[in-house]
Amino acid sequence: MSGMDPAAPNRSLTIRWRDRFYAARWVLLACSLVFLVLYAGETLTLAQAILSFGIIFLAAIAVPRRAHLVPSIRNLDQQPSLWPDTSTKRFAEALPNPCLIVDRRVILRYRNDAAASEFPSTSIGDPLSFSLRNPLLLNTIEKAIADNDRATGEFRETVPAASWYQVSAVPLEVQKPGVAPSERTNLFVVTIINQTEQRSLDQMRADFVANASHELRTPLTSLMGFLDTLMGPAANDSKARDHFLGIMRGQAERMSRLIDDLLSLSRIELRQHQRPTTKVDLGNLAKEAIEMLQPQITSSNVQLEFDNQLEGLHVTGDRNELTQVLTNLIENAIKYGEEGGQVDVRLTKETNRLNYGVRITVKDDGPGIPAEHVPRLTERFYRVDVESSRRKKGTGLGLAIVKHIVSRHRGDLEITSVVDQGTEINVLLPL
Repeated sequence: MSGMDPAAPNRSLTIRWRDRFYAARWVLLACSLVFLVLYAGETLTLAQAILSFGIIFLAAIAVPRRAHLVPSIRNLDQQPSLWPDTSTKRFAEALPNPCLIVDRRVILRYRNDAAASEFPSTSIGDPLSFSLRNPLLLNTIEKAIADNDRATGEFRETVPAASWYQVSAVPLEVQKPGVAPSERTNLFVVTIINQTEQRSLDQMRADFVANASHELRTPLTSLMGFLDTLMGPAANDSKARDHFLGIMRGQAERMSRLIDDLLSLSRIELRQHQRPTTKVDLGNLAKEAIEMLQPQITSSNVQLEFDNQLEGLHVTGDRNELTQVLTNLIENAIKYGEEGGQVDVRLTKETNRLNYGVRITVKDDGPGIPAEHVPRLTERFYRVDVESSRRKKGTGLGLAIVKHIVSRHRGDLEITSVVDQGTEINVLLPL
């Protein structure tokens, strides 16, 4: 304090008065001209003019300026905006997943096309809670806002169908000079990734392992039991030995069929997205499948009717896979149809469904399938009657294989069944 210049306060006051006078210079000049004109026109006396000018002069330089209440253009430019700029919008549009941009009040300020498609009820300018009411989603966003940091979470929607989502909310940093870090963030980027397919695949994989293990364990347990019997009480009983060996052979064949179907399904899935490019004669494939199944047709006393309306017509497809489709469908109709009944196999041109050229129809007159089971028939290891399926040497994978092959060929699979009337399966394929 001892080193302070005593004249400094006076100089500071002088500078402030000088600045105020300079700021009011144009007002004072205008007033001077007005009073000069009024005095020249004898509207005012000299004393009145001087007094009036003096009052205005004192008011102009003595009243403190309140410039801090009117922000400059520069200050306005430095303030963070409540609306994303063009570069931010382009960034959001470049994201493949739904992206929402919200402010601190969780009002939607922008959404990319993916978000508009996934969540069409959202509307820019409305609070996000108006359209997306899931508390887990909103809590994640509010946590990011409260902490001014990244927050992640998961949530599930049940309408219109069960869907799982992963959400991430991060602050959008606006780097502008002169703006404090705590004041930079008014916007938050919310990205939402649909995890439904991944969850379904994980569940299918888990179910597949569990079901495959169960299906293999049953015949293995049976084999071990018969081996123990043959090595013990029935060691010297030739009649029992032959009987047990016959059963063991059947169980081994069952495991072999199951492993073959599992390998077949795996091969098809590996090529699921590779559409076949070769041309095949579907009529010839159907004839070959029927000839291969002739022993079963004869032993089941089934009357099989074959109607081929595709003579000379070729379709794009994999020969082995389409043969497997025809074999599986016809074999199922023989196994699960009425014993001594009729099986119809028809190949026709498709005229009712766009994008498809041919229709394969396999129909039996068996007991039919209750309606509640029909949608699940193409699931792996799904059986309407487990004991009947095993007794008829079914693996529970036949229609799952058919579905995957048809899908790879960009076709469609239709299953209709009426109890006590039979089952009809249609495969539609493009040319």
